[in-house]
Amino acid sequence: MKEDQKTGYSERLKTAAAAKAALLAQLRPKPTRIAEAPLDRASIRAAELAAVRHARVEAKSARKEAADAAAAAAAQAQAQVEAGALEAKRGERNQRKALSKADAKARRDAKFASYRSKR
Repeated sequence: MKEDQKTGYSERLKTAAAAKAALLAQLRPKPTRIAEAPLDRASIRAAELAAVRHARVEAKSARKEAADAAAAAAAQAQAQVEAGALEAKRGERNQRKALSKADAKARRDAKFASYRSKR
C-alpha cells in the first residue's frame, strides 16, 4: 500500500462515522413547502372541461361546414351534368329537325322539279 493510504484505526472510524452520517442525512425527511395559495382543483377542472368542450364545438362546426361545402359541390356538379345532358339532348333534337327540314325541302324540290318537267 502507498504511504498516503495507510490510515490508522481512528481515521477509519471517523471516515465510517462520516459516511453513516451522510447516509442518514439522505434518509431524513425534508421540510414540506407550504403552497402560497391553496389549489382550487374544482375550478381548474371546470376550466379544463370548458376548454375541451369549446374545442369540440369548434371541431364539430368545422366538420359540419366541410360536409355542407362538399354537399354543395356535389349538387353543383350534378347540376352541371344535368345541364350538359339537357344541352346535348337539345343539340341532337335541333340536328334531327335540321335534317328533317332538309329532307322535306329536297322532297319538295324533287316534286316541284318533277311537276315542272311534266309541263
